[in-house]
Amino acid sequence: MGVVILLIMAVGVAAMLSRKLPTAFALVGMAVAIAFVAGASVTGEESVLDTVIQEGAPALASTMIAVLLGSWLGRLLDETGVASTIVRKIVEFGGDRPTVVALGVLGVSALIGTVTGSAPAAMMAGIIGIPAMIAVGIPKVTAAGTILMGIAVGVPFELPIWQFFSTALDIPVPQVRSFMVKLFPFALAAGVAYVLIESRRRGVEHTWSLRSGSGRPESRRKQLGDAPWYALLTPLVPLVLALGLEVAIIPSLLAGVLFGLVTTTRPREMNKRLLRTLYGGFQVAAPPIALFIAIGILLAAVQLPGAVTALEPLVKAISPQNPVAFVAVFTLLVPLCLYRGPLNVFGLGAGIAGVLIATQIYPAMAVLGLVASYNQVFGVSDPTSTQTVWSSQYAGVSPQQVMVRTLPYVWFVALGGFCVTAVTYL
Repeated sequence: MGVVILLIMAVGVAAMLSRKLPTAFALVGMAVAIAFVAGASVTGEESVLDTVIQEGAPALASTMIAVLLGSWLGRLLDETGVASTIVRKIVEFGGDRPTVVALGVLGVSALIGTVTGSAPAAMMAGIIGIPAMIAVGIPKVTAAGTILMGIAVGVPFELPIWQFFSTALDIPVPQVRSFMVKLFPFALAAGVAYVLIESRRRGVEHTWSLRSGSGRPESRRKQLGDAPWYALLTPLVPLVLALGLEVAIIPSLLAGVLFGLVTTTRPREMNKRLLRTLYGGFQVAAPPIALFIAIGILLAAVQLPGAVTALEPLVKAISPQNPVAFVAVFTLLVPLCLYRGPLNVFGLGAGIAGVLIATQIYPAMAVLGLVASYNQVFGVSDPTSTQTVWSSQYAGVSPQQVMVRTLPYVWFVALGGFCVTAVTYL
């Protein structure tokens, strides 16, 4: 039975890689098939309809709300000009010094990455940041990679990610936070190293010409003007509350929305802006929310007693227990989180994490170390991720070029995360 479940997972991965099925649909199909193979009935206790689908679909509801609030805050930062003002000030400070400009954009991308990930974060930092970097001589691939590496620096402090790991792995948020804080120095070191090494190794190139569509952000900037200096603190508000004062994630994100609104909007315009940015946040959040529904269903399936019993001996046989072997094996497997592969946490990787926890192969915190470390790679170098596609295309290069250039650096981040995991939790 365990072999059959693994074959179902392999078919699901093949369907995702070949794009025969969207990731969410493939995950739900796998979940239903696994549940039936595990001996689940159609209805009743531990069943396909009542347990896997009915209970699994809303299992990550708190994560979905956090993603929605993060997307809402991101749209507010975009509409009010806070994000573009931060980027523009950093670029102006850097002047014609390519490395300084790139490091500044890296920092801004990290700050925006703590609020929202994926394509919205790349757009907010990249619409101004990528042309500015290339204008001062940063090569196109390096410019696109700088945006992505910067977002990855901020991901350890992205509150919706904390909520996702907490809910999916059944780990209290403070414990998630403690590991993510340990992961941050590796992400920061890799980001800074990427800028310093790649900008100098590739030399200075002055080949940028703005796309025809780039006039829109500039005209919009003239219309909005710079955001007030105190409004530029908006991205820090949720982070200070959640990290410094240990306020819960959803209230922290709501506080960021309210702070950004009050510091940028006249009272008579607040209602309209709140609704407009909220509806815009729904548009941005819809794809990840659909994915989290599917992940919840898959987690419910792999945690059925029949599935756990079938998979435990197989998973235990192939899972390294020695800390050195743990680091070596999972470091070598890093490429399997690319191209929506089986270790991508926003796909089958979530199911594998669920199996590892349900079968008690590793402590839950060790599984967190695995998925969080792999997530640092996926978010930067996966040519199918939305932020990678947008950044590379906007810079005028291919996602594969960005993958090749950034992968060694995020591989180092994953290695660091695995080492911390092995030393601390095994």
